[in-house]
Amino acid sequence: GGRRGAARGGGSRAGGGAPSRPPPPRGEVTVTATGMSTETGRIADMLHSAKPGPTPLQRQIDTLSRTLALIAGLVIALVFVLGLVRGQDFGDLFISAVSLAVAAIPEGLPAVVAFTLAMGTGRMAKKGAIVKKLASVETLGSTTQICTDKTGTLTLNQMTAREMLLAGRRLTLSGEGYSSEGRIRTTDGQPLPQTLDHSLTAMGLCTDAVIRDGEVVGDPTEGALVVLAEKGGIDVTGLRQERPRRLEVPFDSDYKFMATFHDWTDESGRAVVRCFVKGAPDVLADRADRLVGEEGILPFDDAARRRFDEGNASLAEQGMRVMALGMEDFPADGFQAPQDPKDLLDRIVLTAMVGIVDPPRPEARTAIAECIDAGIRVRMITGDHAVTAGAIARELGIPGAAVTGAELDRIDDETALAERLDEVGVVARVSPEHKIRIVRALQDRGDVVAMTGDGVNDAPALRKADIGVAMGVTGTEVTKEAGTMVLTDDNFATIVSAVREGRGIYDNIVKFTRFQVSTALGFVATFLIASLTGLAGGAPFTALQILFVNLVMDGPPAMSLGVDPVSPDAMKRKPRPADERILSRQRLTRILLASTVMAAGTLAVLIWAPGPEPKLGEATVAGTMAFVTFVFFQVFNLLNVRHDTRSVFSRETLQNTSAFVATGAVIALLIVIVETDALHGFFTTIDLTPGQWLACAAVGSAILWTGEVLKTVLRARARRTRGTGSQQPASRQTA
Repeated sequence: GGRRGAARGGGSRAGGGAPSRPPPPRGEVTVTATGMSTETGRIADMLHSAKPGPTPLQRQIDTLSRTLALIAGLVIALVFVLGLVRGQDFGDLFISAVSLAVAAIPEGLPAVVAFTLAMGTGRMAKKGAIVKKLASVETLGSTTQICTDKTGTLTLNQMTAREMLLAGRRLTLSGEGYSSEGRIRTTDGQPLPQTLDHSLTAMGLCTDAVIRDGEVVGDPTEGALVVLAEKGGIDVTGLRQERPRRLEVPFDSDYKFMATFHDWTDESGRAVVRCFVKGAPDVLADRADRLVGEEGILPFDDAARRRFDEGNASLAEQGMRVMALGMEDFPADGFQAPQDPKDLLDRIVLTAMVGIVDPPRPEARTAIAECIDAGIRVRMITGDHAVTAGAIARELGIPGAAVTGAELDRIDDETALAERLDEVGVVARVSPEHKIRIVRALQDRGDVVAMTGDGVNDAPALRKADIGVAMGVTGTEVTKEAGTMVLTDDNFATIVSAVREGRGIYDNIVKFTRFQVSTALGFVATFLIASLTGLAGGAPFTALQILFVNLVMDGPPAMSLGVDPVSPDAMKRKPRPADERILSRQRLTRILLASTVMAAGTLAVLIWAPGPEPKLGEATVAGTMAFVTFVFFQVFNLLNVRHDTRSVFSRETLQNTSAFVATGAVIALLIVIVETDALHGFFTTIDLTPGQWLACAAVGSAILWTGEVLKTVLRARARRTRGTGSQQPASRQTA
């Protein structure tokens, strides 16, 4: 009770208060949130200049579409010319050419890509990651660098004060979270220092946080200080009402402290304006000239500075966030605030340091290890002291040295900066400019960068990054607007889950692309060879048969690839290069092999099927069997493209039931078309015997067996590669 009354009355039991001094001459100004307009303008300028470019997927889809359109156009023109040379009807040729164009150009690709991305965003939202920009989902899969904030993302953001240094003594603090239950004890068994009131009062007044029902409203670090003040007997609510602010310097990440000014009465009974200040220890030390010691107010000389720095380091090395507290008095008579109240603070009396713990998230260490396995570099970007951040990074398993933003400022060349960052796991004491510069340096060398943030100052870096990750719980509206993804739980592990989902989404897009391009090139090769040889009158399929294959088989069955579950080995691979073509050389080789098998098998059926030679526009057994065979080629190819190296005869193949349902529906529809007399004239088909159906299925399965042989070879090669010590994953070699 006595301590509570002393605090509220403004008195102090310290051996001598902070001496008053006259303020330097200055003009009268109106004091508001000083400097905020300039700061806001600076942040706005950085936001405007940090515009993201198109995603890797957007660039790849654009390139692929142009390439396929060019190939299809050339082949269609050739088929059209050859048909005219053979004397085919212009109208029939035109209809066939249009149909072939529809089949050859994968016009369903944008729809399936959008569908796959949408399904992926739905799954990610259920896991706590809300993606605002659909095209950015896939970019997550190629992320190579994650620059993450510490507080609340890697840690629980449940601040609790654990230790306190003041007047040359160390105090321990009990209790958990934001409950005022707990005690302040000395480590030497002696009574609490009389100077404790200075610091407890500063904690109550130089903060904005409020504790309600055991929860903090406001900044968690301030919440820990408010709780500590209440443990020391301070009625924070009453104190704030009795000692309203006359002036304040709001906290900013640039200068890293907060100050509030109050009408006060010093220890000699003089009316003063007392400023309480809290902030980073090194920042306050640079503005201090005295400190509260065991014998009262002492000069802050070199020896005192050395002891102060040692105390700061001793707390920071335990992974604690360290806050320094101080005060400074000004004569009340004629006190006028300058344009920038920060200019007043150049003779601070340091009163104490508080060590605050923020426990790491239990799942963060596992998530970081998963990133390392996946070839993703995790880097902590924080405003905390480098020693504190480095201790947390070591506990979480983040490799690399801890440096400060000021150290990076001494590196002028961006290439040299990127090389230096390879050795760095923690960048502390950063400003918004530092974050943008880090992102730019990494991007310039080809990295795909994800950056997290929650404050207004983080918004430009989030806008500049390939993936800007805003915190949904603690993040500001400006940050959420600038980011491309918002975490509903502010959890780093959610980012890693989103990266895994992004890789799965890209894999599914590649599967569909392989499937549809194989079909398109199979069609093109079949028509081109038929036109050159005159087989089936140069047109092995009718327009309606072409459209059936394109619209029905390339519809639901192909779209079912978009909901394939993420492969178990998705986070065992290194990130794919951002400039990697969606149809790499290896994928294109496999597509050409598949389309060759399709064309060869279809043409073989046309040649060797029983009955008369197929003719243009006539329903024959050969023409019908060729049509059915091509559909079966697609059915088996759908299974074949599910994985690059894993056999289709595995448990993973059975996980996507929608693919089997859609494929079964297509086969049922195909049977109706072929075996229903009323539809024969419409689709130019004829009844087939069970043996002929089996023959078509057997020929169509050739693409499956070809794929299985190739996968067996690739798996064997991968085993040999691992046996020779290579660390390159098989999935990257065979992509």
